[in-house]
Amino acid sequence: MKVFSISVIQAPPSRKSTVLSSANDLSSYSFYQKGSVGEFMIFFSKTVAERTAQGQWQSIQENNYTAHVYNRGGAEQLAGVIITDQEYPVRPAFSLLSKLLDDFTAKIPQSSFSDPSISFPDADTIMRVQQELDETQIVLYKTIESVLQRGEKLDNLVDKSTALSAQSKLFWKTTKKNLVDFADNDHHGRDPVRDNATGRHFL
Repeated sequence: MKVFSISVIQAPPSRKSTVLSSANDLSSYSFYQKGSVGEFMIFFSKTVAERTAQGQWQSIQENNYTAHVYNRGGAEQLAGVIITDQEYPVRPAFSLLSKLLDDFTAKIPQSSFSDPSISFPDADTIMRVQQELDETQIVLYKTIESVLQRGEKLDNLVDKSTALSAQSKLFWKTTKKNLVDFADNDHHGRDPVRDNATGRHFL
C-alpha cells in the first residue's frame, strides 16, 4: 500500500481550484520521471476536487491510482485529496483527509490562503504516518469518467492543460498505453472484480 500525494485545495464551486499545500512521495519513480509524475499528481488532485460536490466524499480510480477526495466546503471552501495505489483502504484514507483539513484550518488562517508561501509541514508529516489499518467499508468506487462533465475526457483535459509540461503529457499517455496493453495481455489470466453496488466488473 502506498500514498503518493496529499493536498489541501481551495475549491470554490464556480471557479478554478487552488492548491494551498501539498506533499508527494515519489520515491518509487526514477529521477527522470519524478517531475512529470509530480505535475500529474497536482493536475489529477485539482481535477477531482473541482468535480466533487461540497460535503461529498468519494474515491475515484484512474489507471493504477485512486484519488480519495473530501470536499468539506464551508466558509474556507477547502477540499482534501489523497492519491494512493488501489490497495490502500478507504477508511484510513478518509480519516487522514479529515485530520488534514482539521489541522490545516486550525493552523492556517483563511486570510493567509492567498499567500503563495504558506508553510504547512503537517501535510508532509501526515503522509508518512503509518496508521493502523482498520477493517474497510464496502464503498462505491468511481472511475474518473463518472465525475467528469458530460462529453469531457481526461485525455482532452490533459492535452489542454497549461499546468502540465509537454514531458508530463507524454508521460501520462505512455503510462496509460502501457497499462492498457498489460490489461489486454493479462485479461485471460485474472478474475474480474465485481462492484456489488453497481454490478459492474473491473479488471
